[in-house]
Amino acid sequence: MIALIQRVTSASVHVKGELVGEIDQGILLLLGVQKADNEAITQRLVNRVINYRIFEDETGRMNRSLLATEGDLLIVPQFTLPADTRKGTRPSFTPAAPPELGERLFDLFVDECKQLQENIQTGIFGAEMQVSLINDGPATFWLEVN
Repeated sequence: MIALIQRVTSASVHVKGELVGEIDQGILLLLGVQKADNEAITQRLVNRVINYRIFEDETGRMNRSLLATEGDLLIVPQFTLPADTRKGTRPSFTPAAPPELGERLFDLFVDECKQLQENIQTGIFGAEMQVSLINDGPATFWLEVN
């Protein structure tokens, strides 16, 4: 399971011109599910994302987590993250989970995050989405759990 997280001052996601999720200060998370992923992997990634220290403390060091800052979280499903890009000029999506597994684990990820954090917003699984953000820093991190 892969999470591309970006520290943001704001982010939003639209589907067919309609706003479906919007946050202020926090994390925009693009979530990619792979074939071998399961519930245990999902739980480990949830804990890692919520507790990952990418927000500044009073000394200006990245030492505070989303949980500690009570920041917002916008979770957007993105099946292209697991793509194999090592060869050629076209990505292979073979490593990506089939849609049924991807949606089930995406929903589980969201549900687990809602148990720990207040403002959780999401994109829509399988939809064509337009994502906007103001990256704070910029600060972008690739988290992968196997």
